[in-house]
Amino acid sequence: MSARRHSLFAITFAAGLGIFAAGLCAPAHAADPVEAFYKNKTINIYVGFAPGGSYDFYPRLYAQYLSKYIPGHPNIVVQTMTGASSLKAANYIYNVAPKDGTALGVVTQTLMLEDLFKTQGVHYKAAEFNYIGRMTAVLETIIASGKAKAKTIYDVRKYETATGGTGPTSPTEGFPRLLNAFAGTKFKIVSGYPGSTNAMLALESGELDSFETSYSTLVRTKKAELADGRMNILVQGALERTKELPNVPTVVEMGQNDQDRAALALYTSSAAVSRPLIGTPGIPPDRLKALRAAFMATTRDPQFLADIARTRSEFTPESGEFLQALAEKVAATPPDIVARTVAALHAK
Repeated sequence: MSARRHSLFAITFAAGLGIFAAGLCAPAHAADPVEAFYKNKTINIYVGFAPGGSYDFYPRLYAQYLSKYIPGHPNIVVQTMTGASSLKAANYIYNVAPKDGTALGVVTQTLMLEDLFKTQGVHYKAAEFNYIGRMTAVLETIIASGKAKAKTIYDVRKYETATGGTGPTSPTEGFPRLLNAFAGTKFKIVSGYPGSTNAMLALESGELDSFETSYSTLVRTKKAELADGRMNILVQGALERTKELPNVPTVVEMGQNDQDRAALALYTSSAAVSRPLIGTPGIPPDRLKALRAAFMATTRDPQFLADIARTRSEFTPESGEFLQALAEKVAATPPDIVARTVAALHAK
């Protein structure tokens, strides 16, 4: 081999070695640890209420899209876990469920209040949940059968009105109790209904005069009854009258003095929580960030939005960070307002 060819070979060989060595020294592309964790995993969403109402409707709709935006695309399974007006599910998520980001839940909108009120059976700290997002704000209402004596909320001050309760921590019992205490109404609470579907059937059969339920449920399932007077909306659970129900009084305005209205407003603040998707304490920060991002991405998904529009459901989502801040704010409520509200909720 000539000197020239030998030199060219040496240069080429050395260059090749350099490229090979550089390849050895270059860091490998690091796998996304969140994607690696969730691949082939299943996320369980535990719903604390029976099927048929908005607590069950929203997580089942979200579950169809969330996986698309979670790295690793885990399977998502919605499970029903009823009991104690969803406190069973809340306690399970806080104390028992895996703390790795594979267990989420949908529980009562009064989740934060039950902790604040030291409700019997509460075994969690609301501010220690990791909030994934609010699926929607839900406008709560109390409706009456067209056959009931009470045609308006003011009539309930005159006539005893039987209303269905799904549990002591549920708004189905909370709103009537507070209205009895601070607005002079005469709701007779009939407890023991396992879910809103059962109570609605009791209303239609004449077993009940009234029932507390979401406006979205009414729009989706009882539009004809509202139109022809077989059902009437008595009051709305909002701090101010909404554009949907401008002529229906709010729970807060029914208060008979400033102290009454303050207590009613505290309880009504749970409307800001409405339909929360919560996670366990202890979710690793990178997975929590991914879950929250996936949640917000779902709220912008065109097909998801088309499903919302088709079902004519309420849709005012909020971020997990919003709910986390709200939990801390609720925990700091002045004790005198808390005590007054608790006393009314536990009145016989």
